[in-house]
Amino acid sequence: MTEIVVPGVLAAQADGRAMFDVEAETLGEALQALPVADLLFDARGTWSPHLAVFVDGEDARQYGGLECPLAGVRQVRIVGMISGG
Repeated sequence: MTEIVVPGVLAAQADGRAMFDVEAETLGEALQALPVADLLFDARGTWSPHLAVFVDGEDARQYGGLECPLAGVRQVRIVGMISGG
């Protein structure tokens, strides 16, 4: 079981819940299992460029992105990125 932590803005869309325990083999499966999955992905099925995803404190992109295996992973944290100019 992996704990997924979402930022406050996403928690507000999930009835105030910021943490979810998910059982999944890959990061993509875990994110798709969240009640806010529709807010995480674009039309092509990739996660939004306005989000950073960390697997046990490391950038998930370094470990295969959505294909990152979750065996032994304790926590996934989604962080909303600030962009603009």
